[in-house]
Amino acid sequence: KNMKKFFKSTLPLARSNHIILSKNNGMIYQYSTSAKQSYDDIEVEDKKGCRIVTLNRPKALNALNLKQVRAMQPLYDTWNKDSISTTIILKGAETQKGPKAFCAGGDIVAIVKDKDPSFFKEEYKLNYTIGTMTKPHVAILDGITMGGGVGLSVHGLVRVATENTVFAMPETAIGFFTDVGGGYFLPRLNHNLGYYLGLTGARLKGQQLVTAGIATHFVPSEKLPELENMLVRLNSPNTVEVNAALKYNFSKYYNENDGEIKNLEDIERIFDPQTNPTIESIIAALEKEQTPFAEKTLKMLSGMSPTSLKVVYRQLQYGSKLDFSNIFRLEYAIAKRMLDVNPSDFFEGVRALLIDKDKNAQWSPDTLDKVTDEHVNSFFDVDVVKGLNTPNETL
Repeated sequence: KNMKKFFKSTLPLARSNHIILSKNNGMIYQYSTSAKQSYDDIEVEDKKGCRIVTLNRPKALNALNLKQVRAMQPLYDTWNKDSISTTIILKGAETQKGPKAFCAGGDIVAIVKDKDPSFFKEEYKLNYTIGTMTKPHVAILDGITMGGGVGLSVHGLVRVATENTVFAMPETAIGFFTDVGGGYFLPRLNHNLGYYLGLTGARLKGQQLVTAGIATHFVPSEKLPELENMLVRLNSPNTVEVNAALKYNFSKYYNENDGEIKNLEDIERIFDPQTNPTIESIIAALEKEQTPFAEKTLKMLSGMSPTSLKVVYRQLQYGSKLDFSNIFRLEYAIAKRMLDVNPSDFFEGVRALLIDKDKNAQWSPDTLDKVTDEHVNSFFDVDVVKGLNTPNETL
């Protein structure tokens, strides 16, 4: 009787997780199948309790939309608590020509058209969930990894780059800001690299992500099936064991020379918020340099939204002092303001780059000196800023 009751209560859960329950000599055994299940623009596969999630919008470079977020959140909540799930692997679907993107960012065209902050609230909640999971979370960044794709990966404790990985936080180019927890991880990168990446939108590739601390491991793309099989074979591992297994099997592929990031000393000196606490002082320091690096960086900054530059630099400075939960409260307030402000550099940047594609954004204000402190202050939640490290539930 009790056994029948048990099977009746657990069968729906077993089916949803592709687990077959069987009774043998009074004992209950679990057998995992390799069945795939499709949700809204994601695919989920179970291999011996290892949950493999594939972002399945290859034609859109696996850009993240609200349907995907709403499909992933309850799955992640369940897997993090149940006794069946072992490791979560997150990756992007390949195109017919091979891997192109892990996730190229959020579906910002849809966001701008809807003007609804719900996407940001739910996306940030998922980012927070990934960053606080007790189960190992392995993100395989085989291709373009930008914006929203960074938020799905960088907060997890295992991030794998390949030779195809292209990383960027390019939000200042569209009048937005480095959200998805950018305010937390960017100012914590060594050599003030995060301030440089967040303001300029500069790209890192392949092994450079390991050097920067954005990825934890480098694995050649041809070795990814081997990596996946290894993770499946591990018996209920913790994150330390997963990292150790990756290091043991794949560390030989990382080469410091291939991972070199040029001009790190210049970046550390010029983008130091203690030495240069304003974006204007960074620009003044670059103008004094008169080097190819300085000239290139000035050119990059000159095309960005002046408002975004000031908001992002303030965000990263605040973020360096905020705990992980409060950073998302801060960023959600900024995101809502970006949608409400009129005129909106965010709407204009998306129009110029992604809708009309004329690449001729008309920023308002159009120069840094016209962006007042009052305007910048309006993007920040006063309560969060006042209690910089007051523990608080996210959102």
